[in-house]
Amino acid sequence: MDRKRVLTIFVLAWVSAALLSWFLYARTRAPQQEKVVTVVAANKNLLAGVLVKESDLTRITLRQQEVPLGAIPVARKADAVNRALLVNVAAHEPLLDQKLATRTGIDGIAATIEEGKRAVAVRIDSVSGAGELLEPGGRVDVLFTKPGRMSEAITTTVLQNVKVLSVGRRVRPGEKIDPKAPKVPVATLLVTPEEAQKLELAKNQGKVSLVLRNPADTRVMTKTEPVTTEILDPLAMARADALRARMKRPRSPGPDAEPEDSPDLKKAKKKPEPEPPKFVVDVFRGGKHTQEVFK
Repeated sequence: MDRKRVLTIFVLAWVSAALLSWFLYARTRAPQQEKVVTVVAANKNLLAGVLVKESDLTRITLRQQEVPLGAIPVARKADAVNRALLVNVAAHEPLLDQKLATRTGIDGIAATIEEGKRAVAVRIDSVSGAGELLEPGGRVDVLFTKPGRMSEAITTTVLQNVKVLSVGRRVRPGEKIDPKAPKVPVATLLVTPEEAQKLELAKNQGKVSLVLRNPADTRVMTKTEPVTTEILDPLAMARADALRARMKRPRSPGPDAEPEDSPDLKKAKKKPEPEPPKFVVDVFRGGKHTQEVFK
């Protein structure tokens, strides 16, 4: 009888220990098995207007109920790259979709402007815009043509190797735009502040055209002489050069011309002496009026 009682007490103690262990496990380990989500976050403090790069991102794990609305999961990490921040973001703070600018929006395009550069819009058409071959990211030269008469019109290269930021509403090469959307005949160029002033002056003084160039060709011409209409007519250019040379050539005296040291030629070249001033006096004698001139 005592043996059964001891066995019963042992079994009850074992069951109690098992229940106590399960209770402690449920209190300590079970919360760690809650569903968690891994989201994209900033790995350092980022300021508003910064273009987010892949090196600026890290991943953090949050409990599902702690994930903020609009957080970007790691599986969609590419959605956060190359987008501008609209607000400041602290280190290890989850990136929210509503805190990032759209890639094609005005706020996003402004963030892609390099430091020290300016974006200037140039009106183009199917001819001045390199025959509609212009694409965002391409490289162009800017030509300026001053209109006028045939003897006044000139064309010169004002800028070289300029990057195209956007063409109309397209900011990426090959980007498709809704065909029903209105066309914007404008190309936006990325230039320095000094180049922006030169470009604005050219736009207001004549016609501006864009010349497409190979992006691998980075050569810049040091001498860009203006081209006039004479180059369109070689014969007219030759006649003009001959006329200018003839006008510069000193005239030779004829066979009947007198030598420069002859007295008659010296007398002819001598300036006449000015006449002495005259004084006029009005004289009235009764009803008669006369004038007396004194030298």
